[in-house]
Amino acid sequence: MTPLPTDRFKADRPMPKPGILDIVAYKPGKATAEGIAHPIKLSANENILGSSPKAQAAYAEAAGKLNLYPDPRTTILREGIAAQYGLEPERLLFGCGSDEVFQLLCQTYLEPGDNMVQPEHGFAAWAIGARACGAEIRNAPEKDLHVNVDALLAQVDERTRLVFVANPANPTGTWIPFSEIRRLHEALPPSVVLVLDGAYAEFQTGEGEREDFELARHERNIAVTRTFSKIYGLAALRVGWAYLPAEMTAAIDRIRLPFNVNIPAQLAAVAALGDEDFRQRSIDLVETWRPWMTQQLSGLGLDVAPSAANFVLAGFPTTPGKTAVEAEAFLASRGYLTRGVGNYGLPNHLRITIGLEEHNRAVVDGLAAFMGRAGA
Repeated sequence: MTPLPTDRFKADRPMPKPGILDIVAYKPGKATAEGIAHPIKLSANENILGSSPKAQAAYAEAAGKLNLYPDPRTTILREGIAAQYGLEPERLLFGCGSDEVFQLLCQTYLEPGDNMVQPEHGFAAWAIGARACGAEIRNAPEKDLHVNVDALLAQVDERTRLVFVANPANPTGTWIPFSEIRRLHEALPPSVVLVLDGAYAEFQTGEGEREDFELARHERNIAVTRTFSKIYGLAALRVGWAYLPAEMTAAIDRIRLPFNVNIPAQLAAVAALGDEDFRQRSIDLVETWRPWMTQQLSGLGLDVAPSAANFVLAGFPTTPGKTAVEAEAFLASRGYLTRGVGNYGLPNHLRITIGLEEHNRAVVDGLAAFMGRAGA
């Protein structure tokens, strides 16, 4: 790459501000495989059951409203979520996916010289948003692929403005007890925003889904985020939201674009909220096949992280012929797309979305063949 002029104002062409070209663009899960017309996509943690029929019907009905601007206050969805979760509607913030919510938090609270703290295998969108604001990213070492609260706190100083934690985490799928989240928050300065990314919270049954909201209700520096992309299967519509103090919402609303959640997305999301049957079937599928996948892949000699999400993370040997990169290519040749996570600092791992029974069995059979290849 040609070195950039040191003085942007005297350059012979427009120059991006410092730090922008240092950002590594987000890398999505693969959607195609060479020579395979319709591969099974297990690379992006999408809901393999699709989406609620009620949500699909609401989306179709919205076709007659495409000439209209969306409600900038997202009123129908705001009221639906407030009722569903027992939350105060004025404390809700909506985005074009939770990715936009992360960007808005960064834009509101970070400036050059500040820093953002995250676990070392943190979700890539967090760092992209922080770096775009000129902030430093501080990665806290994890312990056995689990978030380490003490390591996070060790990275916090007087210029820390945001701490991001996903529980369950992506791309590892691991989780920590909510008591550890409370301990983290109690040790943070009140000026630091703790962002609890709950993209996979619904798949962790038993704790977390309501405790984070309850903690945030009584604090002034916690933002809890959720998405309709996973459990509700609306990834294409990009609907994310956050529950946070009303004063934080008011500040962020000053820079939030006014029509950032479109009409079909709002209507489909409200309908999805009302389809408890689809939501439960999505949970049941994962709870049935996630332990089975963990057991089967472990039996092949792979190092599978304990997961509370709708995917598993499998560690592969570094022996030539048995590596994660080669396993990903082998499965793709059979029509099954998985996610290499080398960009997350895990070059020896694959992330595999829980699929239907036939998909899960085919992946296990494929990896059994891969690991047992003669000469490999």
